[in-house]
Amino acid sequence: MLRLEGLGLFLGMTLLYGVWDGSWWIYAALFLAPDLSFVGYLGGPRLGALLYNAAHSYMAPVALLTLGFGLASPLTLSIALIWLAHIGIDRALGYGLKYSAGFGFTHLGRIGRQKDA
Repeated sequence: MLRLEGLGLFLGMTLLYGVWDGSWWIYAALFLAPDLSFVGYLGGPRLGALLYNAAHSYMAPVALLTLGFGLASPLTLSIALIWLAHIGIDRALGYGLKYSAGFGFTHLGRIGRQKDA
């Protein structure tokens, strides 16, 4: 159900972006930007999880969306829609918020190859 919810978010935000008549070049350029938070894993799993979760929770893009509507800023709205679409596709693919135990430990379950015991 959570993956289906993520797919709905991705499709909905992408559709809204298209209706909003946003630039598809900007969409393509920024779609993977939240994944730059992976760099945090160079500082260890605790920092990596903190930065990844900050970039992949709904709080910041929803705040940005609200700000974009309040300021009537097309670029701000576009960034928020792209960011939410990214989070949606990640969730649809099973990439949830991370636990500090390591990248493969998420709120949606384990990801990646499991080592045999």
